[in-house]
Amino acid sequence: MGAAPKRRRLTATLAIIFAPLLAIGSVFAIVFLTPPPDRNPFTEVSLYADPDSLAANAASDATRAGQTANAALYQRLADTPTAIWLTPEEYPRGEVGTYVRQVTGDAFRTGHLPVFVIYGVPNRDCGNESSGGLSSTQDYYSWVGEIATAGQESSADSEKSPIYIVEPDALALAQQCNNESQRVGEVRSAVDILHKADATIYLDGGHSTWRSAEDMARLLTDAGIGEARGFASNVSNYNADDIEHDYAEKLSQLTGNSHYVIDTSRNGNGSNGDWCNPSGRALGATPGIVSDGSHHDANLWIKAPGESDGQCNGGPVAGAWWPTSALELTRNAGW
Repeated sequence: MGAAPKRRRLTATLAIIFAPLLAIGSVFAIVFLTPPPDRNPFTEVSLYADPDSLAANAASDATRAGQTANAALYQRLADTPTAIWLTPEEYPRGEVGTYVRQVTGDAFRTGHLPVFVIYGVPNRDCGNESSGGLSSTQDYYSWVGEIATAGQESSADSEKSPIYIVEPDALALAQQCNNESQRVGEVRSAVDILHKADATIYLDGGHSTWRSAEDMARLLTDAGIGEARGFASNVSNYNADDIEHDYAEKLSQLTGNSHYVIDTSRNGNGSNGDWCNPSGRALGATPGIVSDGSHHDANLWIKAPGESDGQCNGGPVAGAWWPTSALELTRNAGW
């Protein structure tokens, strides 16, 4: 996923209440309580929905254009809590901390929990669709440190901690990028910085149709998963729930029973083998805690539905709003 144009934040807060149900649209109101470290961090919380997301802006644009049906679908997407991606292109050093404080302050004041994706490692995506990142390792550590400090300061005021998904694809792509040792070190240092700030961390753990669980477990272990809550699976991908759950459980067992979250934002119809703007896909289960006796903490929408994977299958640049995809995903999900 690439960086979107810088967006002005709004003051309103939109959120959907977490519930131990996976069906789309099923929600219950519950009280926000901060779980102790040994509890699922998604217990009895409501997630934050960015009021200035691309989906929210698209809904406003469609309303002004008189496209009421499309506007309603876009607004429903906007109302569904989705992770906020932090990239140095959109939020550089000197600005990212202010933005994180603004989001967490808005979220915590209203009893909501924000989920951030840290996506700025040097040579990000090996020069592919979401290429970019910081220019040096030291710049990267400073940038992550600014994020960690901002989150910790906000947490001190509210006794809550943001959720961080750390560097999608970074470890799984490391071999292809021919920089495995460097990449593992960079991710491990990022985890260490966040851990010292008492953050709740999920490293990216690839997905079920990429690296083997054994290979991914080695990378996660070397990258410091012992200092994290666990890992995230299926980020920005389309694999079906059952396949991904089996993979994640195996990976959990290989990493000391670490916990995990699964990106269900676009996996409603499973995968057709194409990762870049495949046709015929659908929204998956709405974000919610999972209490099935496994190590599965929650389903999350990490990739924002309606945002392009890249310039493929008719899509615009990675991270740009693509109405065609948004409408197909929502309609195929029965919205």
